[in-house]
Order: sequence, then structure tokens, then C-alpha cells
Amino acid sequence: MAQVMEFKLPDLGEGLTEAEIVRWLVAVGDVVAVDQPVVEVETAKAMVEVPCPYGGVVTARFGEEGTELPVGAPLITVAVGAGAAAAAGAGAQAEPEASGSGNVLVGYGTDHSRPARRRRVRPGSAAPAPAAAAVSRPVAAAPAPAPAAAPAQAAVGAPAAPVAGPVPVISPLVRKLARDHGIDLRALRGSGPEGLILRADVEAALKAPAPAPAPAPAVAAPVAAAGERIPLKGLRGAVADKLSRSRREIPDATCWVDADATELMAARAAMNAAGGPKVSVLALLARICTAALARYPELNSTVDLATNEIVRLPAVHLGFAAQTERGLVVPVVRDAQGRSAESLTAEFARMTELARTGKLAPSDLTGGTFTLNNYGVFGVDGSTPIINHPEAAMLGVGRIVPKPWVHQGELAVRQVVQLSLTFDHRVCDGGAAGGFLRYVADCVESPAVLLRSL
Repeated sequence: MAQVMEFKLPDLGEGLTEAEIVRWLVAVGDVVAVDQPVVEVETAKAMVEVPCPYGGVVTARFGEEGTELPVGAPLITVAVGAGAAAAAGAGAQAEPEASGSGNVLVGYGTDHSRPARRRRVRPGSAAPAPAAAAVSRPVAAAPAPAPAAAPAQAAVGAPAAPVAGPVPVISPLVRKLARDHGIDLRALRGSGPEGLILRADVEAALKAPAPAPAPAPAVAAPVAAAGERIPLKGLRGAVADKLSRSRREIPDATCWVDADATELMAARAAMNAAGGPKVSVLALLARICTAALARYPELNSTVDLATNEIVRLPAVHLGFAAQTERGLVVPVVRDAQGRSAESLTAEFARMTELARTGKLAPSDLTGGTFTLNNYGVFGVDGSTPIINHPEAAMLGVGRIVPKPWVHQGELAVRQVVQLSLTFDHRVCDGGAAGGFLRYVADCVESPAVLLRSL
């Protein structure tokens, strides 16, 4: 007899608690193999395919494309074992999840040592049922018997006296719904087990009549803004949150300088003419950055607000800005200080391709200590970029173009680039920032300067 297994959205790692369904890869009635990808989801950091640890027949899908689900919410149910096809047609009820293959997400294994994220149990109570069941509806599932009606409660979702201690709610979607509508969860009485606040409780509070506001002076009604509305969610929302946090927390300053890059471009041409893998300009600039950070380690640091300390970091995990169809992402090259220009070129190319195809893992986008931003690819000369929080600095590089330049006392046409450094003024003063930028410019103008630090 077939057993119906419920597969839930797995722990995505890197502190991620929810994901948006981008594209279903299977339909109800399809036969799936163990570890076959069944859905493509987008998190705040990457797009990934989620493999199912069960093999059998898909009996139900949960969530339409575009739906955002929390970690632990049901994704699909699969009828496994003998008679799976019959179970799929009968719409058998899901049973408790058994152990699967362990390969629950591309790039991540199952970690049973950690408790599920955002699961809180009030002292002396039984563990509540997953809140995701209250917000997910199966798509194209076979009809199932209706559950017995729960006893009516006189004040479901009604305001209650604010309570002390943890708020009895476990679903991130319930918290988000309340936050978006200005509902104080501490003032609600939950209808779930042991007072657990469900989505229905928040919706009931939204429908309740609001107290009459005090009369206010008559003002002109604002004109409703027209135009297309684009939700700030997924990658775009994550970028917005990070940039806003950077602006709130980091007292940044920017200094810049023009540099003659003619000799650097000539050195690159000579390297590539010698044979072997080609070396990119970005890789040469990255190699210059790591040498400069060795001289000015205060710029390869972060500020720990909890301890009020500056933490200087031993390794350079170099982020670089990459523009994709999904938006701006910053892949991170680990231990860049130990890589050659050839190695950096290959790693930049590999990670850029993964970024463009949406296949970067969340771990590829975190942990950076310094960012190199080549906005010259957009045909602009200068910028004052926002620091990639929680880093302390970012080097910006404009386009390299022929310009009039005084070279050896005479006016000549040279390849000129503008370099800008945005830095956290808490970690250093202008002397260190200016020294870093001047050293970078000197290496650009005379690559032989770099040889002294190699």
C-alpha cells in the first residue's frame, strides 16, 4: 500500500527563512525520482532548484508560482511504495515525514542537529502544529474529507491585554502580515493551541472596526500615485534592506583620484601576448587591492556594534559587483590575497556566469570583507557607491578612456581612469584612506610598484 509523504521547504541556510516559488518543475500525477528537482525558488540571495528526497507520484502541490512560503511550509506530497499510482488518484492524506535522502537543497545537506528555525513552544505546552499549514493551500490536490469544525471561540483575533514575554506566534508570514498592517501581536488573543496566533486571527483583527479617530484639521486629500507598482521582495528587497542599513549605520566618506592607466593596460597586453590564460583588467585591479589592503589593514575590517570594537580581518574575501537580469549581486572570491591574476580572472569569470544564470549559492554572496565595484562597464567615470554592509570600504573604478594628460612634462593622450574609495570613517581617518587610494593609483600608473609587495 502506498504511503503519502509530505515534503516541506527545507532549511535554506545563511539565515534565510522564506522563499518565493518561481517555477514548478513537476505537476500533480508526475512520477519523480529521489533527489529530482521539483520546484525552483528564489530567496533573498539566490535562485535554487529544490530536490525532493522521496521517489513516487506527486499527489499535491502547495502554493502557486509567485507565492512566498516560510521554511517548513509544505511544498508537495508524494505517494511512495506499492500502489503509489492508486494513492495519487485517491488523494491520500499526508503522513508524518520520514527520513529522506538528506540532499534536500542544492548546495546544502540535511542538518538534524539544529532545531527548525522560528519554532517556539510556550512553557508547559505541547509543540504547536506548523503555522505554514494555515497559510498554504494545496494546488490541484485531490479532494480530502473536510476537518471537523473547531469549537467556536468568542474572541478569535479580538484585542486582548498586552502580554509579557514571547509573542505566541511562530509563522514569519503571520508576523509580516501584522507588521505590514500595523497590528500589535501582543494585543491579540490567538485561536490556536495554547493561544497560538494564526493568520486568521490577524485577518479578523484587520476586519474589526477601528476606533473613531479624533477630529483633525481639514487638509487637502493627497493625490493617489499612479503607475506601476513593483514589490520590494526577493533579491530586490534584500538589496534595498542592506543598502538602507548601510546608510543608517555607517558614517561613510568618499575620496577619489584620476590615474594614468596607460602602463597598466600595456602590462596586461604584454601578459596576454605571452600566451596562456588571458588576464582581465578586473583581476589586475583586484591584485592591486589585496596588496593595498596588506598595507592598510584597517580597511579590511568591520565594526562590531555589540562590543563597540573594530575587528580587523585576517583574510581578504573580495566581493565584486555583478549586474544581472535579477539585479545587482555581489559574489565573493574567498582568500583573494593568495590568488594570482590568472586565478582571479578565472574565478571572476566562473562566478559571473553563475550570477547571470541565477545559480549562485547563498554562501557565494556572503562573507565579503572588501568590495571592488567596476562601474566603468556602464560607461561612467565616477560614483559614490554605498558600502556593502558590514564591510568597511569599497573601491570604485570608472571607465578607462583616452584623455589629455601631462606625461613627462608634455601634453599627451593617455588612458585615464577615475578611482574612488568610499570608506567607513569609524575604522580609519582620511590619512589611511588617502594612503590606500594613492597606493592603488601608483600601482595603476606604474605596475612595477606592485612587484615590491609580491
